[in-house]
Amino acid sequence: MVRPLVVDIDGTITDADRAVDPRVFSVFREWSAPVVIATGKAFPYPVGLCEFVGLPTRAIAENGGVVCVGQRVAIEGDSEGAQAVLEAYIEAGYDPGWGEADLANRWRETEVIVRRESPLAPLEELAEEHGLEVVDTGFAYHVKSPEVDKGRGLLVAAERLGIDPGEFVAIGDSVNDVDTFAVVGDSYAVSNADERARAAADTVCENAYAEGFLEAIAAIETDAANEDDEH
Repeated sequence: MVRPLVVDIDGTITDADRAVDPRVFSVFREWSAPVVIATGKAFPYPVGLCEFVGLPTRAIAENGGVVCVGQRVAIEGDSEGAQAVLEAYIEAGYDPGWGEADLANRWRETEVIVRRESPLAPLEELAEEHGLEVVDTGFAYHVKSPEVDKGRGLLVAAERLGIDPGEFVAIGDSVNDVDTFAVVGDSYAVSNADERARAAADTVCENAYAEGFLEAIAAIETDAANEDDEH
């Protein structure tokens, strides 16, 4: 029996330069169980990935702030508070680091992000003043509600799909995947994963980035085949 997947994007199905490895497309298209894309990226990114890969839209975006299954969209978080933190950060003389167009935040609905090269301490202070938290995903500082995470997002998606969260297998690489790992049945961290993700995962792959993802997929398929043989 092929199990449903919940899969991160950056650092998991990409290379070190954040380019998606095209080999993952056929894996997703041919997977006979539901695939949910769970990412810290803004909502349009996982929706676009599903569209161009040819998957039904099953997306968890902005670290759980937005969940979309088919035409049903749930939005959580404190978008006004996050935006206020960003504005106060800029007014204090700090640069979020994304340039004038700020394409990193333009389409975000529940959080904001700041480049990791920018000062962290003042960002954390401002976030705390607004009852928010800062999560370092290894790619950016995310200012978000502490009530929102990918694991809770998966609970929403799983309910809408009519699937027990424990049936899912998760593959990820970052601290923001730890909450996902906690609610699924099995979890894999690619070898480039940060320390917290590695500690939380059931299995740490030998390979990094998309190679690690493909390694995890092979292991999941082997487990499924062995279970079928036993039955």
